[in-house]
Amino acid sequence: MVRTLLVRGMIAGVVAAVLAFAFAWLFGEPALDGGIAYEDALAAAAGETGGEELVSRGVQSTVGLLVALLIYGIVVGGVLALVYAGVQGRLLRLAPRATAGLLALIGYVVVVLVPFLKYPSNPPASSADDTIGLRSGTFVFMLLLSVVAAVVAVAVGRRLVERFGTWNGVLAGAAVYVVLVGVVAALLPVVSETPADFPAVVLYNFRVATLGIHAVLWTAVGLLFGLFVTRGLRSSERPSAGAGVG
Repeated sequence: MVRTLLVRGMIAGVVAAVLAFAFAWLFGEPALDGGIAYEDALAAAAGETGGEELVSRGVQSTVGLLVALLIYGIVVGGVLALVYAGVQGRLLRLAPRATAGLLALIGYVVVVLVPFLKYPSNPPASSADDTIGLRSGTFVFMLLLSVVAAVVAVAVGRRLVERFGTWNGVLAGAAVYVVLVGVVAALLPVVSETPADFPAVVLYNFRVATLGIHAVLWTAVGLLFGLFVTRGLRSSERPSAGAGVG
């Protein structure tokens, strides 16, 4: 059963990655090109000449981007399937498709949106090269703590659901998560180093595109996985129904 769910989740991740790639190519790449143009302008003003690219920009924006999204989509789909296998029938007693959709929404908020609000993504030349380690480390730390906070919130929420009802328990669990990530975000250092003359439109478009790419992928994974699971259940019920009639 788990293996079947895992395969379905990974297939959903592959399809979702292709959709996310189309979105990224249409909306993300123009914003990325704006950051590269700003970087090239700074280099030209300083009299610097760019070195030979190990991987051409064309390959990066096509094959490289697609491969990266495929890996990401497969991981997201696989993890979603494993989580679904652990909570199916116990998450507010929702139908399979609704469960998959809710898990995808929670995953997007916990893994993407909350860490992004503290440490948003930046296009090229909008941050200092010597702070890459600090920015990457704090982002990963925020991501991990967001996941831990979500696990704690779910555990608390499930206990409160039993005592105070579904609605109150869910609200209390959500409040626990908000408080925990709020404290973590307040304690972690602020990294703000975007040059004053960096094009605001480029920065805005890049960040919106980043959120959009993740939103397309997580939404597609949730919807497709839910569809696959529902169809799988229907197909498994047909033989038994036929046997009962005979």
